[in-house]
Amino acid sequence: MYSYYNDNTILYINGEYRKAAESTTDLYGQSLHYGYAVFEGIRAYKTASGEVKIFKAKEHYDRLRRSCELIHIPFKWTNEELIEATYKVLELNNMQEAYIRPLVFCPPNMTLKAASEAHILICAWEWGAYLGEKLLKIMTSSFERPNPKAFKIESKSAGLYVNSILASQEAKDKGYDEGLLLDQAGYVAEGPGANVFFEKDGKVFTPPLGSILPGITRATVIELCHELNIPLEEKLFTIDELKTADAAWFCGTAAEVVGLDSLDGQPFGKPWAQSLGKVLQQAYKAKVLEKEFERAEQLA
Repeated sequence: MYSYYNDNTILYINGEYRKAAESTTDLYGQSLHYGYAVFEGIRAYKTASGEVKIFKAKEHYDRLRRSCELIHIPFKWTNEELIEATYKVLELNNMQEAYIRPLVFCPPNMTLKAASEAHILICAWEWGAYLGEKLLKIMTSSFERPNPKAFKIESKSAGLYVNSILASQEAKDKGYDEGLLLDQAGYVAEGPGANVFFEKDGKVFTPPLGSILPGITRATVIELCHELNIPLEEKLFTIDELKTADAAWFCGTAAEVVGLDSLDGQPFGKPWAQSLGKVLQQAYKAKVLEKEFERAEQLA
């Protein structure tokens, strides 16, 4: 089992820096019992200049605030103090390349009423690409994304990730690397912890917002398509249409940009090294490392 901390690891909780090994939580907390919490996944990189930078820190903390607002969890912190605290956590743990996890959680409350107060935790650990470096063999999950009328889908809420665990474990139990979930209408939605894109005839497609998490990496890939003059369309599509794609990929803060080998055992048509996904994978890495990227180098 992966060890996320040791005896010397420092985290931030409610304005204080403490050793993770000596920190505790209340076993009667509303978050523990009902999954009533929100979180973010953020990455820090050692950039080309040698400086450690948190990628899109403001956007992540904006979404953390918005997630809380959507499910009525009080949020009293500013971006400035949270970003400052995050850099301090990296410094205290001597981390340059790290995955960062802010979590807003609630105190004891065994009713189903909204929280009247909340706590915040920021921790970090060293983590490589969440889904690995190889192309992924994925399967259509038997689990659907929750109906947007049943939940605030755009909130990155802890309880919602039970759905992700079920879909991911189902895929692994069947010999695949990851699952792909549909929405309640049968259209492709996203992976358990990543958004999905595909390439067809020189154009990139991705599902629209509505039944998916508005991923910050997703938004970055869309930005890169515009910067690189890659045609892009957000639209609804089916599994059958996705199976005709030239190439496809997942993206997310933890996963970064990772290519897909096949869907339900059917390979995609174009070698990954020749795909627009590979171009965007390289461009994304260059962006987070603050390096120059030339489109002409895409297939080097």
